[in-house]
Amino acid sequence: MLPTSVSKERSSSAMSRSNSMLPQYLRRIIKWQQMDIEYTFWQMLHLCTSPKVVIGVLILMVSNALIIVILHFACGMVWSLQLSAYQVSQTYDHSATHAVFVVISVLLFHFLITGAVLATCCWFLTNAYLREESPNSHVVEQRVEWLYAFDVHCNAFFPLFVMLHVIHYFLSPLLVAHGFIPVLLSNLLFMVAACYYHYLNFLGYGVLPFLERTTFFLYPIGVVIVLCPILILSGFNPSRYFLNMYFSQRL
Repeated sequence: MLPTSVSKERSSSAMSRSNSMLPQYLRRIIKWQQMDIEYTFWQMLHLCTSPKVVIGVLILMVSNALIIVILHFACGMVWSLQLSAYQVSQTYDHSATHAVFVVISVLLFHFLITGAVLATCCWFLTNAYLREESPNSHVVEQRVEWLYAFDVHCNAFFPLFVMLHVIHYFLSPLLVAHGFIPVLLSNLLFMVAACYYHYLNFLGYGVLPFLERTTFFLYPIGVVIVLCPILILSGFNPSRYFLNMYFSQRL
């Protein structure tokens, strides 16, 4: 009976420790002295160039999430206030109210809410189906913490952010034009961004030694690759779709 009792105590201790981490995580957001900003930018750079270097030293980084939030805010303001530099800008709404709406909606829905949902799904799937069962009942049970899952999302999200918010911004005059080439390039950009996100997601969970069958996280890449030619042949332009959705004017 002793191992069972110890196991239960350890399990309850792990749960209480996990529950106490979220408030601590949120408190650190306003404490810049606890953040290694230089390391964070180094990490973000390598996420785009050599992700395996970064994934190998994954730790819970509060500064990652905060810097992505700041960059999202800045990029949203640029999209809202400086589109007049492009020839397609006459079709956009440039009001200050609409700019605030775009920034908040992109930040909340694209990063925070969608990220929380994806992290929760991955957290549940890894703990419910992908953990390696230990033959020894005395071994302490290892589980993926939700904050780790959200950290994996933040790391995987940054290259997607660079491609779909920064690179896409400079290419938007071409991508929203009419014709087959804009449709092709727009779909390819979104396809690469989505595939890279899921690849980094795979790397983030693949480094955990107690998980197995983590190639499951690569399956969405196959779905994206199959859908991309279908969308191209149907003439769907994701750049035009999302700009129409956020700026409420038809291109």
